[in-house]
Amino acid sequence: MSDGHIALVLAAGGSRRLGRPKQLLTRDGETLVHRTVRLATESGAGRVLLVVGAGRAAVEAAVADLVCEVVFNTAWERGLAGSLKAAAARSSGAGGRVLILPCDLPGLEASHLHALVDGAAATASGCAATKLDDAVGVPAVVPAGWFEDLSRMDLSTQADHGFGARLRAIDPEALFVLDAVELAGDIDTQADVDAAVARGWLDRG
Repeated sequence: MSDGHIALVLAAGGSRRLGRPKQLLTRDGETLVHRTVRLATESGAGRVLLVVGAGRAAVEAAVADLVCEVVFNTAWERGLAGSLKAAAARSSGAGGRVLILPCDLPGLEASHLHALVDGAAATASGCAATKLDDAVGVPAVVPAGWFEDLSRMDLSTQADHGFGARLRAIDPEALFVLDAVELAGDIDTQADVDAAVARGWLDRG
C-alpha cells in the first residue's frame, strides 16, 4: 500500500432530486457519510478531508466520532467544482496524491479504495480512476498538484466540472482504471435508492 495520500470525501450536495439528504441514508445502520469517511481512513490516508455544505450540522454530527478535517463549501449549490475548490488550500501544498470519493456510493468497499491507491502508485501518471460507462471519474486518485489551479477557478463558468476531462486526457497506458460495477450505483433519485436496497447496499426505509 502506498502511504501519505490524502482522502477527500465529497458530502456537500443538496440532494435536490432525492428530496432528503443522501449523506444520511444508511447501510447496516451506518450513514453513508460515516461509512465513506471510515473507509477513506482505512485506505491508509494520512489525512481525511470532509467537504460539507447542505445540511452541514447533521452531516458533521454523523461523523463526530471519526477523525477528519471538515471543510465548509460556501458555494455548495454550484456543484462539484465548488467542493474541490474549497478543499484546494488543504490539498495543493501537501505533495503526494489525493483520493477523491463521493459519499453516495453505497456499494463502495475498502478493497476498491486500496485498488485505486495501489494502482495510482504503479502508473506513470500517478493517477487512477473508476470506469463509468464509456468514461472515467470518481472515485479517483490524482496528484495533489492538480489542486493548485483551483484557487483561480471561476465557479460561474465551471460549476459542475471536476477532474474528469483531465483524467480522460491521460494516455490509457498511464492511467489505472478500476472496473467495478458496484461503483456505478450512485444515489440521485428514489429509484436509485430502491435499486440499492434491492442489492443489500442500503437499509430499507
